[in-house]
Amino acid sequence: MEDIASDLLKELNCDTAFTIPVFGGIEVAESVVVTWIIMAVMVIFAIVMTRKLRIQNPGKRQVIIESIVTGLQNMVKGFIGEKGTRYVPYLVTVIIYIGISNIIGLFGMKPPTKDMNVTAALAVMSIILIEYSGIHAKGVKRWAKGFAQPVAIVAPLNVLEILIRPLSLCMRLFGNVLGAFVIMELLKMLIPVVLPVPFSLYFDIFDGLIQAYVFVFLTSLFIKEAVE
Repeated sequence: MEDIASDLLKELNCDTAFTIPVFGGIEVAESVVVTWIIMAVMVIFAIVMTRKLRIQNPGKRQVIIESIVTGLQNMVKGFIGEKGTRYVPYLVTVIIYIGISNIIGLFGMKPPTKDMNVTAALAVMSIILIEYSGIHAKGVKRWAKGFAQPVAIVAPLNVLEILIRPLSLCMRLFGNVLGAFVIMELLKMLIPVVLPVPFSLYFDIFDGLIQAYVFVFLTSLFIKEAVE
C-alpha cells in the first residue's frame, strides 16, 4: 500500500522540466513544456491543414476541417449569443486546448490541466475576458452600476462574485481532471492489463472532452450575461 501511495504521489507531482539560467534560475514546469508541445502541434496542424484551400470544388480534407471548425463555432455561438460573437475564436481555441490537454495522457504525457497553476491561469484569463466584454458592451459607468443591481445593498456580493467565478472555473476543471487521473493511475497499478482500457476510454477521452465543454460553456454564459 505504501508503494502504491508513493508511486501515486510521484505521478501527481508536477516536476520541473528544466531551469533557465537567468535571474538566479527560472524553473520551467513540466506542464509548461507540455503546453508548448500542444501549442506547436496546433500551429503546425493549422498550417498544414489550411494549405491549398479552394473556394470551388474543395477536397475531402478541406470539407472535413471546415465542418469541424464550423461545428465548434456554431456550438459556441449558441452558448454566447449574437452579442458575444467577437469572442468565439478565443473560446474555440480554449476548448481545443483543454480538450487536447485532458487526453494527452494517452500519449504518455502528464495533462497540463492536472497542474492547478494551468487551470488557475485559464480561469483568470476567462474572468478578465468576461469583465472586459461587459465594459466593452456597456461602457465603464453602466458596467460599474451593474454591481448595484437589483439593489445597492448587494453590491459587495456582486463584487465578490468576480473572485468566486474564476475560483469555481479553476477548481471544477482541476478537480475533475485530477480525480480522473488518480483513478486511472490506481487502476493501472492494481490491475495493469485489461480492466483499465474501458475506464481509460471514459476518463481520458470522454470525461476530458466533457470538462473542456463545461469550461467553455460556463465562460460563454458569463460573457453572455455580461454583455446583455
